[in-house]
Amino acid sequence: MGINFGVSSLLRPTNINMTKKFNTIGLIGKPHHQGTNLTLKRLHHWLSVQGYKVIVESRVSAELGNDVASMDLLDMGEHCDLAIVVGGDGNMLGAARVLARFDVAVIGVNRGNLGFLTDLPPDNFEDALADVLDGEFETEHRFLLEAEVHRYGKITSSNTAVNEAVLHPGKIAHMIQFEVYIDEQFMYSQRADGMIISTPTGSTAYSLSAGGAILTPNLQALILVPMFPHTLSCRPIVVDACSTIKLVVSPDNGENLEVSCDGHVHLAVLPGDEIIIRRSSEQLRLIHPKGHNYFHVLRNKLGWGSKLF
Repeated sequence: MGINFGVSSLLRPTNINMTKKFNTIGLIGKPHHQGTNLTLKRLHHWLSVQGYKVIVESRVSAELGNDVASMDLLDMGEHCDLAIVVGGDGNMLGAARVLARFDVAVIGVNRGNLGFLTDLPPDNFEDALADVLDGEFETEHRFLLEAEVHRYGKITSSNTAVNEAVLHPGKIAHMIQFEVYIDEQFMYSQRADGMIISTPTGSTAYSLSAGGAILTPNLQALILVPMFPHTLSCRPIVVDACSTIKLVVSPDNGENLEVSCDGHVHLAVLPGDEIIIRRSSEQLRLIHPKGHNYFHVLRNKLGWGSKLF
């Protein structure tokens, strides 16, 4: 069956002048996903017709044919002006952790479920994307977290997170003990299933499911959300984004733990280790079509009530 690329989109005049906002565009998606592959093929064809240089992430390039230029994600960060991520928020997070260090503009086509970070619809993205490519877009900078595991005064592992860093046990629903320090000031000791440290971007993800508040993206703040704490008096707390958070794992914990970054990258933690979490110097440059409204997104994704009058 052939792919219907849409008559109106192909009749749009090809923009190949030097006033382009973006020249080299990267396409990123979830491998071996039929819906994602169809959208990637449409994007590749449509962008090529518009006169853009298109590079496809190597993990999905083979599924688009042998005639596409491809690179791994790191190389794409050095060569692309814009990255279009096709998939859900998970795909966006994975790409963002790499692309943030290169200051590449990123926009998403939603092929997932909620899609808080992916604005464009998969079936009729052409008009909205054409406006973005013509310079009609809004830019948002989302800060990342940096998580480090310290053992005997040395860093054993580290990584970045767009949404959250989570200390948790290897076993499900298993209580652990740890202390929490904010800027070297002791806050409390905790017996819980873990601790979520979330950015405003991640406040609508795992943190929200655990009872945390929603932080609007412009806030320079972090939220700490204990997971099933062993006391009813413990509640989430919001701190300044410049704060350095230290979690000290009790040496009495009888098993190994881990820190998960966005649920994708896992850092091994032993009893007695210290976890340092702070705002990263890297930022995700997220772009939206003109007229993007964060509260409209919340109403739509979370099923909030519409206006009464």
